[in-house]
Amino acid sequence: MRDDLIEKVVIVGGGTAGWMTAAAMAKVLGQMPGLTIELIESDEIGTVGVGEATIPQINLFNALLGLDEADFVRSTNATYKLGIEFRDWVHSGHRYVHPFGFYGLDMLGVEFHHHWLKGQALADPHPLGDYSLGVVAGLAGRFAHPRPDLPNSPLSRIAYAFQFDASLYAKYLRLLAESSGVRRTEGRIVDVVQNGETGFVEAVVLQDGRQIAGDLFIDCSGFRGLLIEQKLGAGFEDWSKWLPCDRAMAVPCALSDDQQPLTRSTARSAGWQWRIPLQHRTGNGYVYSSAHISDDEAATILLANLDGAALADPRPLRFTAGHRKKAWVKNVVAIGLAGGFLEPLESTSIHLIQTGIARLMTWFPTQSFDQVQIDRYNRLTVQEYVDIRDFLVLHYSATERDDSDFWNYCRTLEPPESLANKIEIFRRTGRVIREHEELFTETSWLAVMVGQGIRAEAYHPVADMLPDAETLNRLNHIREVVANTAASMPLQRDYLVQSGMSAATMAAAVQA
Repeated sequence: MRDDLIEKVVIVGGGTAGWMTAAAMAKVLGQMPGLTIELIESDEIGTVGVGEATIPQINLFNALLGLDEADFVRSTNATYKLGIEFRDWVHSGHRYVHPFGFYGLDMLGVEFHHHWLKGQALADPHPLGDYSLGVVAGLAGRFAHPRPDLPNSPLSRIAYAFQFDASLYAKYLRLLAESSGVRRTEGRIVDVVQNGETGFVEAVVLQDGRQIAGDLFIDCSGFRGLLIEQKLGAGFEDWSKWLPCDRAMAVPCALSDDQQPLTRSTARSAGWQWRIPLQHRTGNGYVYSSAHISDDEAATILLANLDGAALADPRPLRFTAGHRKKAWVKNVVAIGLAGGFLEPLESTSIHLIQTGIARLMTWFPTQSFDQVQIDRYNRLTVQEYVDIRDFLVLHYSATERDDSDFWNYCRTLEPPESLANKIEIFRRTGRVIREHEELFTETSWLAVMVGQGIRAEAYHPVADMLPDAETLNRLNHIREVVANTAASMPLQRDYLVQSGMSAATMAAAVQA
């Protein structure tokens, strides 16, 4: 056996990032000889802990941990999610849905949307969303799990994610991690001990004087970046030029009858408002630019646009869009908000935690901390942030809104070159390009480009191999199949009860 294995991993900070890291490490690396994992957190330090929306990749993480979905849904007051609804982003009164999954059916070896674009050229009036089960079912408030036993149904491949209480998710993973051998230490870190020659972190010092030593330190300390920035000075790449929102107000409200399996984003005068329906309440927040609206004004607008009574006072959050220039420095790796922040417009916060963990597993070091693998980790991390940044900027850049200084700034700002290239190719050819292994699929790019009003001037010539009448007939048939399938699905609130995943129903049964 080699003698340079990591023996002690110290995770600095709890919350969603810390406990996701701890649970995954315990599951994947827990059997490594001599390895111990310790997480340090302080009850005195709060976490962001708002309602959290996710994307389908969360299912891979939950499967890795071996989570029982029904138990997970009940324990976190989760609901299902088929996509994100965008209201007023193009102009007031406009809406579209970015669905998970796919549109229609590929034909003649080319993507479905080329046939839809041909249909549009033939004056077919139906929007792209009519061909997505995620869109039609989501807007109707309906949900069902995929049915792979029905290969000819759009339900066979329907993709879904979750909306859950982030604080409850962290608690859920904490129980799992501790039962798998992770040690939790309560304490506030007041100092960091570094090696005088290498600069590596050797230990953190708690307020009561205890020193917690380790070989590898995972910084999950949130925006402040206690180790990665305050101690190691990784540097920060500021993207506020392209993503000018730098504040948020968050507040829960009473649940309404509108329980669609969709996260909702509604554009406001200086940013946008999220709506995340959970089983027990609805999470809300206003993400905004402090250069264009005051905190008090933002809170007033948020409270005036809730579905139900506010359950708390609005809680302010401050941030800067961007990322650490290096997420891994020496023997410290930043995960979650310690590594960077991109506004939750496309529900990527937890995914960035998940991929950071996955990359660390792939490039898990020995005590030699080979710089080659550290550099590789950092390149991949930066590229992921760039890809997501471009996708977020697309929403702001492709808008017709001119009703406020904020939207005039966003509409007239030149987008990053990588994004401008994607838009130009789609506009001229109808093709959607996807570089390397970027997170968002062709379907996602298509949904937002079309949804934001970017019009393709052409489509794949192979689509013309179908006669015009046949193209329209097939489009009509696909649309009918999607509509009929959605109508056959139960309402989400009924599905949760029928499937034994309703937290309220389970609590009532226990009390009885």
